[in-house]
Amino acid sequence: MKLVVGLGNPGRKYKSTKHNIGFMCLDYFAKENKLKFKKENKFSGETLKIGNLVLLKPHTFMNESGQSIRKLMNFYDILTEDILIIYDDLDLPLGKTRLREKGSSAGHNGIKSIISNLKTEEFKRVRIGIGKNPLYETKNYVLSSLSKKEKIVMEPIYDKVSSIINNFNKDVEFVQIMTKNN
Repeated sequence: MKLVVGLGNPGRKYKSTKHNIGFMCLDYFAKENKLKFKKENKFSGETLKIGNLVLLKPHTFMNESGQSIRKLMNFYDILTEDILIIYDDLDLPLGKTRLREKGSSAGHNGIKSIISNLKTEEFKRVRIGIGKNPLYETKNYVLSSLSKKEKIVMEPIYDKVSSIINNFNKDVEFVQIMTKNN
């Protein structure tokens, strides 16, 4: 069983914010495959199950994402090496992707929560650049909506991440996926 998690915050208020890039990627994947998420209170989030693949959008808010992930992992007996986390990254330019097999949180509260709940920094991840804007405080910037120009930059990224999810699900070696997409 494989688990792909898109990080974000639940609710209409956050729907199109930069911090919800993970949710947006999973929504794109679902739409492309003509599938729908369903709310699952036992996992504190929305899930979509396709064969041996489960997609999760935690509804615990970003800072507690690890709790939702841990609940789902325990239910399906999913191993840490079978998890892929998709999230926004301030330190990458807008639209740039970076895949890694492990690493620190680099200050990302969602990743801090995951590391705390999984008790490891060794899980696969897709970091998606949202850039920085020195005119905004970090919190205000990540919770701001994508502009029209930013949405145009992000469009091909959703397709790229959808392909990454498909390859991850097909057991393509993650090193190969990284080589192709970094």
